[in-house]
Amino acid sequence: MKVHSALGPGLLESAYHECLAHELRMRGLAVREHVSMPIAYGGLTLDHAYKADLILDDAVIVEVKAVTRLHPIHEAQLLSYLVLSGLQVGLLINFHEMHLKDGIRRMVNGFRE
Repeated sequence: MKVHSALGPGLLESAYHECLAHELRMRGLAVREHVSMPIAYGGLTLDHAYKADLILDDAVIVEVKAVTRLHPIHEAQLLSYLVLSGLQVGLLINFHEMHLKDGIRRMVNGFRE
């Protein structure tokens, strides 16, 4: 909320990503950025097929968006990252909303809450 309050909507996703990662680190969280999500298929491993925006304390995936509105494909992306990583909780955050609370989706075990 602090990042959105300071910057407002309308910036590029990359700006929100960097500022959010910085803010979370300042609050004492372990933050990994652009984490590769390998895919295995029939003996082939694609090591860098996808990259999760942020993983917090090796427990929560955060996907940062700056789009007019969230679509089902954005939730599918986060769900895929949860499955590939084996993590249980993810947050999809759309910074383009006027009120950030309207742009946050929480997913647990593949189900949006």
